[in-house]
Amino acid sequence: MKNIKISVLDQSQVNRNSSAHEALMESGKLVQLADQLGFERYWVSEHHNFKLVAGTTPEVLIPYLAARSERIKVGSGGIMLPNHTSLKVSENFGMLATLFPGRIDLGIGRAPGGDRLSAHLLNPANTFSEKDFYQQIVDVQAFLRNAEIPDTVHTKVKAYPIPDVLPEFWILTSSGGSAQFAAHFGMALSFAHFINPQGGPEVVAIYRDSFKASPELKEPKVNVGIFAFCSENEDKVKDWITEFDYRMLHIEMGATGDLPSLEEIKNKEYTMHERARIAWNRNRFIAGTPDVVKQQLDDLAHDYNVDEIMIATWSDNFEDRKRSYELIAEMYPVEKTETV
Repeated sequence: MKNIKISVLDQSQVNRNSSAHEALMESGKLVQLADQLGFERYWVSEHHNFKLVAGTTPEVLIPYLAARSERIKVGSGGIMLPNHTSLKVSENFGMLATLFPGRIDLGIGRAPGGDRLSAHLLNPANTFSEKDFYQQIVDVQAFLRNAEIPDTVHTKVKAYPIPDVLPEFWILTSSGGSAQFAAHFGMALSFAHFINPQGGPEVVAIYRDSFKASPELKEPKVNVGIFAFCSENEDKVKDWITEFDYRMLHIEMGATGDLPSLEEIKNKEYTMHERARIAWNRNRFIAGTPDVVKQQLDDLAHDYNVDEIMIATWSDNFEDRKRSYELIAEMYPVEKTETV
């Protein structure tokens, strides 16, 4: 078994009877914990028109988190590139990489991060086409590299400030389509198993086989994202699973309205279709006591042939959320390098 690195995907969930402000303050505390535990990286998401998530602007949240931590890489998981112009994304991440050299990741996604109407309002020029997405990646890399590409805007327009150390380029995928872009452009790949638990290992294998080296990345690089919750208390695990089953359905139904209480969820009677969705969604997360979670995380890393797992943990109880990450950190202790 490889030495597994653990990273965090934080969607800045807004808990029951809480606020977006409190959710973002929790993110500030969680990045400090992840930093202390020796985790590899800390990514924040871009979601729109979703009441339960405060994370709409990674480019704004990242500097707050990077300033509150010391060594952990901080980045986007991801910037939904079609919602933005390539120049502005490049300026934002050029600034971040200049402020925090060697600590910034630029994770890029192609999904809207919400509904089509929100995506249209964010960028009315968005055509949702693969061709346009391809060109945006070309432009972002060129702007951040300060590249001179003849007969293009890159001879006349620069994205300042130009960082001495470029952000680490990542492509996010859940269906496999964007993995082709990652391989072609020599970017690292993050597979969202927490969105689509089917076909990921095959997608990763194809990415590895078709990878083309880039100035920033000579060999293919992959991590896999999963929802996970760990506790020594089996009752807490059962309650978490019960609630998370409903959360997934709530999102699939459009996430309108507030979440009912745990007791209301426990008493809910599901339709046959809802039970089928719950069964399928359970492939999207790992939950259990430390021995159970460790085995399932090991299996996940083996299936994907990766040495990094990115974990998203939702919980209304922040102490339970922190404890879950602490328990997982104990499973995969960071190797200490001796100094002479």
